Amino acid sequence: MGVERIVYESTESQSRRLLPGITGKRHISSSTIFEESLKLKRNLLLSILAFVPASLLPLTASCQIVLDKPPAAERTEKVYKNEVYAGYGYTSLNQVDQSRYGLQGVGASYSRDFGKYFGVTGEGTYYFKAVASGNPVNAKVVLGLGGPFIHVDLFDHLSGFLHVLIGGAHTGGASEYPNISFAGGVGGGMEYKLTPRISLRASGDDILSSFAEDPNHLGFSPHRKGNPRAAFGAVYRF
Repeated sequence: MGVERIVYESTESQSRRLLPGITGKRHISSSTIFEESLKLKRNLLLSILAFVPASLLPLTASCQIVLDKPPAAERTEKVYKNEVYAGYGYTSLNQVDQSRYGLQGVGASYSRDFGKYFGVTGEGTYYFKAVASGNPVNAKVVLGLGGPFIHVDLFDHLSGFLHVLIGGAHTGGASEYPNISFAGGVGGGMEYKLTPRISLRASGDDILSSFAEDPNHLGFSPHRKGNPRAAFGAVYRF
């Protein structure tokens, strides 16, 4: 008696019995291979199309942030290196014996900055009128001075400076001998900025000179006397 051989092929949903004489190998048609290939290509294309927008999304977001909030431009005030000053001036008259009142006049200067804190200045002043009557002579004083200075900003509109000045002085109308003397001193002042170019300045210093007549009329004097000065005026920068 022959024995019938039964082979079952498992599928996803059911198992079917094969007829006698049929082997367990499945026959795959060319149309099935084409459909499977097309399906794989379609899935690959969809994956690529999904990956490209996802990779560009962070770049798009960062660009949106930059466009929405541009960096604020930093405002800087223009720096002016040159300045001129003109104003009223006062000086005592200690080199003239028995003088009771000082002299008033006008002064002007030019200054040049060579850094944030350092600069040089040159000035000329002419004092020609006594504050009040009572001096023994009608004296006049001319000063030409120059030297370095330092300046620093103190508050929003307020700044200060210190200077060291050297030069020469001339006293006329007082019978001084010699009437020209080496002069120099130290001082300082304050400035209040009205605009970036214009400021008001108040300053003071003490200028030493040697105008007292020497006994032998040798053209020099060992008697040095100091004359305190004060000034007020306007500064223009350019």
